[in-house]
Amino acid sequence: MKNIKIVTDSSCDLNKDIVDRYNIEIVPLNVAFGDDIYVDGEIEKPEFYKMMDESPELPKTSCPSPEKFINSYEGEEDNIIVITLASKLSGTYSTAVLAKNLFEEKYPNKNVAVIDTETGSIGQGLLVAKAAQLAEEGKSFEEIVKTIESIKNDVVLYGALDTLENAIKGGRVNPLAGKLINALNFKVIVKVANGEVKPCDKARGDNNSMKKVVENVLNSIEGKEVKSLAIAHANCLDKALKVKEMMLKNNEFENITISDIGSVMGTYTSKGAVLISVL
Repeated sequence: MKNIKIVTDSSCDLNKDIVDRYNIEIVPLNVAFGDDIYVDGEIEKPEFYKMMDESPELPKTSCPSPEKFINSYEGEEDNIIVITLASKLSGTYSTAVLAKNLFEEKYPNKNVAVIDTETGSIGQGLLVAKAAQLAEEGKSFEEIVKTIESIKNDVVLYGALDTLENAIKGGRVNPLAGKLINALNFKVIVKVANGEVKPCDKARGDNNSMKKVVENVLNSIEGKEVKSLAIAHANCLDKALKVKEMMLKNNEFENITISDIGSVMGTYTSKGAVLISVL
């Protein structure tokens, strides 16, 4: 990774071992419960989900300041590659670009590339890990940027939501309809693509929802070569392990990771959600 720094934001939900291995710089977003503002990662994940359950209102998330990004760009490296949450989902990408412009004015000999992943969570994380691997292999700044831009739309990301409670709190779902769906034990399957999160399917009960989310992923990658599998869970490791087992019945992967859904994405998924991403 000589002379190249990889930067991302905390919505990537990357495992700490991957972050540490490649020395990836993480810029945290913020999460607020009322007037209490926390840096993403400041609250332990089980405690975060407990606080969210007990809160009558949905926590508010906000992007990092330009100064936080500028600080992350500082260092001995002349080339910085920044890989962010989808611009349609957050102002984080725009803030990173603003920080790039300010930083390059101050350091004209340094290069910063900001990439809008058009995805989030572990989909974003897979792209960050790929960029770090390419840097470790000695690929150039230009080669890495070109590769990530060319493969970002190959990322497949689906999720099974256990409850619509947060969607109800956030005003995205009619309260009466949402409570009826929850009462009937329906689970919503969502797809993240082109910077948007959209419901694409539904299932009744946990087992059926896990089967359905796996089915959607497998249908999306049929006939394609995929090497990396990432699974993230919102305080429900048992579901993540079941989903992993189901995925491995159909495919082999060179890289498999299981991680927690952090505060940023967890604000929208609520507890009990499972995400699957492949690249």
